[in-house]
Order: sequence, then structure tokens, then C-alpha cells
Amino acid sequence: MKYTSTRGGVSDVDFEGVLFAGFAPDGGLFMPQHIPRLNKDTLVTWRSFSYKDLVKEICSLFIPPEAIPRNELNGLIDQALSRFRHKDIIPVSRLKSDVNVLEMWHGATYAFKDLAMSCVGQFLDFFLKKNNRHVNILVGTSGDTGSAAIESVRGIPNIDITVLLPHGRCTEIQERQMTTVIEDNVHVFAVDGTSDELDEPIKKLFKDSEFVKKHNLMSTNSVNWARVMVQIAHFFYGYFQCVPAQASDVLPPIEIVVPTGGAGNITAGCIAQKMGLPIQLVAVVNSNDIIHRTIEHGDFSLGNTEMTLASAMDIQEPYNMERILWLASNSDSAKIKEFMDEFNERKRFKLPEELHKQVLLAMMKSCSAKDDNILETIRRCWEENRYLLCPHSAVALFYHYQQHDSKQNLPRCCLAPASAVKFQDVVLRAGLVPEVSPEIEALIKKETRSTFLNKQDDWEEVLREKLEAIHQKRM
Repeated sequence: MKYTSTRGGVSDVDFEGVLFAGFAPDGGLFMPQHIPRLNKDTLVTWRSFSYKDLVKEICSLFIPPEAIPRNELNGLIDQALSRFRHKDIIPVSRLKSDVNVLEMWHGATYAFKDLAMSCVGQFLDFFLKKNNRHVNILVGTSGDTGSAAIESVRGIPNIDITVLLPHGRCTEIQERQMTTVIEDNVHVFAVDGTSDELDEPIKKLFKDSEFVKKHNLMSTNSVNWARVMVQIAHFFYGYFQCVPAQASDVLPPIEIVVPTGGAGNITAGCIAQKMGLPIQLVAVVNSNDIIHRTIEHGDFSLGNTEMTLASAMDIQEPYNMERILWLASNSDSAKIKEFMDEFNERKRFKLPEELHKQVLLAMMKSCSAKDDNILETIRRCWEENRYLLCPHSAVALFYHYQQHDSKQNLPRCCLAPASAVKFQDVVLRAGLVPEVSPEIEALIKKETRSTFLNKQDDWEEVLREKLEAIHQKRM
């Protein structure tokens, strides 16, 4: 298995090279040069697999044994997924109104990012020990990515991680999960700006190839292919959990509803489709609706980033849409480069009608939920089930309730990316009483540590100086 850039400027890159990369050198994103297609017998066999077993099988398709031998790969995944609070890791809750909720938030930070990030941390540690290397991870976050990235590598001696978070635009708990970490290899900046704005200096640094090489700079945002790869597994697991029991050797279609901001998770769903999993995808966004406009109207144009109750999805430049369009265009790198060059120049482009209507609309549907919809959905789910949703999970169930109430029924799995315990203010706004775990109570009492960046600060220069200081310390 080798990897290529979505823009065609580099190909035949091995897994280790892709793991340690951020963006590809040509500005694109790495993707497998071919997507394995699974036959029906394999899918039927996988029906009985645990989530952990599915992660191992899927990762082994994209990580050749010469990169990580299979027995060592299994051990790394076992270690990565050992910290989850539920025995099934991602259990399914079956609620009234035919709602199947895949709970992906039983990890250290109560968010689905823990699933992939914990594995990526183990993969990185494997290669760093093998090659006696040090890396600098640079991450921008809209809410949950930063804390999951920190948890996956905190205390690992061969890794330093620098995280930029949008100060005041995350929940207090999300921010504290990053700013209360005191390990020496963790460096947190609270930025006076949106998640899209703080991504800009990060992109500039990754375009400086000499700086990237000198500082062994990499990303574990969903820019990183390994994150997307691991996330493929929960689409298979969710599908198998929601297939009707009587369909033992039949593989009927299932709809999987994906709350999305940066489009990394739903990119994994698109790859699962390409692998032969019979799923119909629905991308559900909040008021930051560029993904919805692209899917419904072929309109990939930048809007202003709005603050919403589903804060981790407050993104208007979803870079993983580039991967989805690459898949939709049958891996046409020249076409993707043309699209992205136009977008970078004009902050908009219009999809060709054939690509939009015949391909993208066949891959997925979309929906947008406003803050009022989120609050109404949280209240309805509580009233019917005594079950609390986080605002991001509510975005998915908003779509489900619309479809269920209009009798447009298909077996459906709604992905729940975070626990309601992280969003107490939203639960209160819905008129309900939040649940607070002992871990969250302890978190609120801890001291915080971070560096604040004002609007007038040169964020890129501050990052350069910080990474240079880390470099000097590690020499």
C-alpha cells in the first residue's frame, strides 16, 4: 500500500512517511493509491467482530506488515484502546423513535477523537522508538481534537505537542482538558480568534519545507491520514450493530448520520462505502454550512464562521472535503488541484454539474441544524428516553427525527461524537439538569497553564520561536 497526494504532486509514499506528514508538499492531502474492495463473504464474517477486531483488520489493509508487523500492530491497537470506560468501547444505545445512537465518547476526553488519536499516538511511538527520532506535533483545534491529541502523547519523551485553541469559543471543559495538562512535552496557546483563523499560521508553517524538516514538524489533525484510517472502523461497527438480526447473510443498506465540521469523520465513511460497505451517508452540520451547500448545490464557498452551540463544528474551511471530492472525481488529482487553486485564490468554486449530481449526491445527503433545532432535539430525546445528548449528537438526531416523523424510514445509525458532560451550559439552556462525572469535577478544580495570543500578535512568528526553543532544548 502506497499513498498519493490529492493534488498529484507526490505519490508512492509509504505509511511511515504519511504518518509523520501534515499536508503533502504540494498542499494536498494524502490518500491511498487504491481503496481495497471487500467481498460479501468478508463482510459477513466481520459481522461478529468486536470494534477492536475491526480496527485491527482495517488498519492491516492500509499498513503493510513490512511497516508494522501484524502481531505488533495488534498489540499497539490493544494498548491504544485499553483506556476506554465501556467494555464495547463504542456501544450502541437503542432509543425510542427507532433511534440507534453509536456512543463514541467513552475515551479519556469524552469525545470520539480519542478513538483514532489513541491509535495514532501508539503508531508514532512505535516508529520513534525504532528510529530514535523526535517530532513536533502542531495542532489547531475547534474543541475536541486538541485534548485528544494531548492525551494520546502526553509524557512520551520523543514527542512535543503544541496546540492552538480558539479562546472563548470552546466550552470551559474542552478548554480545561487542554490547559490543565502539565507535562513538559505539552504546549498550549489560547488564541483570540476562530478555529479557521488559527489554522492559517499552521498552514504557513507546513508550507515552509525547510522549517518542517528542521523541526520534524507534523500534524495529528484529521489532515493526518492515520486519523481517517482508524475512523473507518466505526462505520463498519455501527453498520453491523444496526443490521436487522434476521439478515444473517444479507447485507441491506443502512443510513449512517454523521455530525461534521472538518469532514474527517465522514471522509472515513466515504472510504467505507468505496470498500463495499452498503451504507448511505448523511452529513449534518450546524449554521456553518459549507459542507451542506457543497453537497446540495455544488457551492463550495467560504462564509463567516459563526459561534454555535455545537462549537467543535464551527468550521467554514473543511479541508477534508478535498479528500471527498478526490474520491468523487475517481482520483482525478489534476481536477482537484484546479478546484483547490481556485478556492485558495477566490475562496469559492462551483462543482461541475456532472461531478455534483451524478457522484457527490450519490455518495451522501446533507442537512443543517440551527441552535434552536439543537435545543429542541436535546429536550425531545430527554423527554422520550431520559437520555442526554451533547449538541453535536443532537445535530445527528435532529435529522433522524425529521425523517422518522415524515415516515421516511430506513434502518439508521446516528453517530454521537461527544458526551453531554462536556456541554453543561447547553444542557442548562435546554432546560435540563446536566450530569457531571467525577473526572469532570476534578478537572474544574485544577490550575490552568497556557499562553494567550492577542489579535495583534504575529501568531506565525510566535509559533516559529516556540518550536525553535523546543528544538534547542531537545538538542
